[in-house]
Amino acid sequence: MTTSLGQLGENLAAQYLKQHGLTILDRNIRSQYGEIDLIVRDQDCLIFVEVKTRSSHKFGLPQAAVTPKKLEKITKVCQSYRQNHPKLPAAERIDVIAITNTQPTPTIEWIKNVLI
Repeated sequence: MTTSLGQLGENLAAQYLKQHGLTILDRNIRSQYGEIDLIVRDQDCLIFVEVKTRSSHKFGLPQAAVTPKKLEKITKVCQSYRQNHPKLPAAERIDVIAITNTQPTPTIEWIKNVLI
């Protein structure tokens, strides 16, 4: 089975965040509102991470795919996740990991605290 570009990006993002000292709590969480790629913890902060991966910039930067409508859906997924995990830290934020998979080394940009 081959790995899709999206799966490759999520794996790279998880590895990148681990290298920066964060703990991966969950991956690919789905609810009736949508999906969130990674849920990580940075000390006393819960971080919901949307990963966007592109093979090039031909159709724009990967982070441009995180639209206000997409952020609304992510926020609802976050709220749903919180209801099922009440003991997690109260502080939270939404981050985006934007990856351009240009060989031989992908470019990774970590955009913290994306606001709606």
